[in-house]
Amino acid sequence: MMHDLIIIGAGPAGLAAALYAGRSRLDTLLIEKMAPGGRILMSESIENYPGFPGGISTIELVGRMEKQVRELGVKIESDEVLDLDCAEKMIKTSNGTQTARAVIIASGAHPRKLNIPGEKEYTGRGVSYCATCDAPFYKGKKVVLVGGGNAVAEEAIYLSRFASSVNIIHRRQELRASAILQEKMRQDKKINFILSSLVTAIKGAQKVEAVRTRDLLSGRESDFECDGVFIYVGYEPETAFLKGKLQMDEAGFIISDESMATSVEGIFACGDCRKKSLYQVINACGDGAVAADSAYKFIANRSK
Repeated sequence: MMHDLIIIGAGPAGLAAALYAGRSRLDTLLIEKMAPGGRILMSESIENYPGFPGGISTIELVGRMEKQVRELGVKIESDEVLDLDCAEKMIKTSNGTQTARAVIIASGAHPRKLNIPGEKEYTGRGVSYCATCDAPFYKGKKVVLVGGGNAVAEEAIYLSRFASSVNIIHRRQELRASAILQEKMRQDKKINFILSSLVTAIKGAQKVEAVRTRDLLSGRESDFECDGVFIYVGYEPETAFLKGKLQMDEAGFIISDESMATSVEGIFACGDCRKKSLYQVINACGDGAVAADSAYKFIANRSK
């Protein structure tokens, strides 16, 4: 079936693109392999989205976005995109093929792995990438978080509601999280910091029992006992199905210009799958709006 526009991914960027496309009265299909909302559903709430003093739950924010999009008649399908023929704008999914006059890629990103011994073996048995999903399993227990950015800070604060001890291990001497989040963490007596250190292995019998750490200043290695490990060391783009088809950087992030146009005419990219300097919900939504406007202009010019 031919559509005006197909959007791949229904995170904040994809939902914002769908909103603007719907308001432009484009026949739009939004494809999402999981639930609308994408990666932000891994967080309980968002405190820095404008207009919501005190924050808003991610489920409520995503629900509002999805409702807006559906009210405009945009079709949302639960499906997985397997391949994209950029020249023909033909998308192959697990349920068949769809064609469009323009395509917006808003496929997002997934948590980066540490790729250390024990990580794969204990995933689901003490290793997690989502505190919001798994925090209740660690009530009264000792957990480790690996990383130093905003995600670690937000999840540490959330985990402290459940765990008896929350221990952040970061390879640098200073965290990269925003100042306000660091202030909140340091006010929480349950949160501890192990800096200038690496986690080199995850150990246990049937489940996680400890992490092996290396002090980068002294070189000393030791085991740190814990019941769970939450890993937040960045993200990798969901762009494997585009390899060799669009210009991307070494990490697989799509290269696009300020209009969200990619290296292939009629294909646009927005949100966490594109290379940029800030990965936040607010600018993902901005990306989506720009991508939809660019797609509308591309389609309109082709119709003349």
